Amino acid sequence: MTFYRLRTSVCALVALTILAGCHDTAPPLPADGEEWVGTWGTALQLTEPANLPPEPGLSGNTLRQVVHVSLGGSRVRLHVSNAYGTEPVTLASVHLADAAGGSAIDPSTDRAVHFGGHPSVTIPAGESVVSDPLSYPLRPLSDVAITIRFGETSSAVTGHPGSRTTSYLQAGDAVSAPDLPSAAQTDRWYIISGIDVVAPAASAVVTLGNSITDGRGSGTNRQNRWPDELARRLQADQQTQHIGVLNMGIGGNCVLRECLGPAAIKRFERDVLGQSGVRWLIILEGINDIGQTEGSEAAKAVARELIAAHETMIDRAHANGIRVFGATLLPFGGSFYDTLEREAARQTVNEWIRTSGRFDAVIDLDAALRDPENPSRLLPVADTGDHLHPNEMGHRMIAEAVDLALFADGESL
Repeated sequence: MTFYRLRTSVCALVALTILAGCHDTAPPLPADGEEWVGTWGTALQLTEPANLPPEPGLSGNTLRQVVHVSLGGSRVRLHVSNAYGTEPVTLASVHLADAAGGSAIDPSTDRAVHFGGHPSVTIPAGESVVSDPLSYPLRPLSDVAITIRFGETSSAVTGHPGSRTTSYLQAGDAVSAPDLPSAAQTDRWYIISGIDVVAPAASAVVTLGNSITDGRGSGTNRQNRWPDELARRLQADQQTQHIGVLNMGIGGNCVLRECLGPAAIKRFERDVLGQSGVRWLIILEGINDIGQTEGSEAAKAVARELIAAHETMIDRAHANGIRVFGATLLPFGGSFYDTLEREAARQTVNEWIRTSGRFDAVIDLDAALRDPENPSRLLPVADTGDHLHPNEMGHRMIAEAVDLALFADGESL
């Protein structure tokens, strides 16, 4: 395990802030005065046609989605979103329950969620809503089923295609059904975006990234993406049991421009600054920007722009009291991204991450997962076989490369 502890002051924003497209804003204080912290979250995008809900579709039907939380607590609230919709979306009924495997729930834990005191809510196009606080005994590291009976929905669907967790779509009203054995299945999330919890002295860490953070190479329904593995490590240590983990990875995502999902620099406001109770941020992103360049000059330019974008994200996080840990980019030798000029760009960005002094700490994932016999490649035991994405062991190795002392030392900006 290799990491570097660095101290830094808040610097002036660089010109790239213009690309961010929004202002720094902390999450608003809840009207009820309770201090909320994110225990689960996912980064949203416009769902591509190939990833839309299967038949019978959302309108008039019931969707049960399972999520794996990090923190526990006794009060929760749910975030739902129609951010990319072009028409309103009506949630006729929403329930939370402990997941019991597959589409099953524990009926004794089934609770109705309300919005402004009502059991239903219509979300206008382009907007998001937060539920009323709900008394719910949420266990840390547990699987929770969110079951929604929809009214009318938008043809443009807000979601997260890379759930790596199976969802269940049942015709008609089955919001409280103990099981949905005849439901259509899809490994996607739709509409849901986060769960917050009230927990003593708790804070959250956001992991911002692309498919590696989103969980490519981890197991479907195994909840072993590297942020999940980090959450398990945090819960196993008494000094860090108060820390939630929010996975803001999007498969195919870029930092500088829209590839799949909005560019990281543009979604930073929502996916980092807009999360509840965030105190730390881990950035692991840039491979897709580098991997899609053509030629030496383009690769050099993208490396410079990635450094500027990281500068902007660091400054914006620091301005909101968030400590930032930079993760070096993993090797991609032997993959479809592999060229000499792209490898040179990766090395340029990694050298800046290690030595610039701009991060509050550096997590050297390149050093942790590279093959010592061939440093431009992933360790064979950590490689899915595409030489770009880590496998399940690789995800564990990433989580183990994060020194928990970064969260336990009590330091703040």
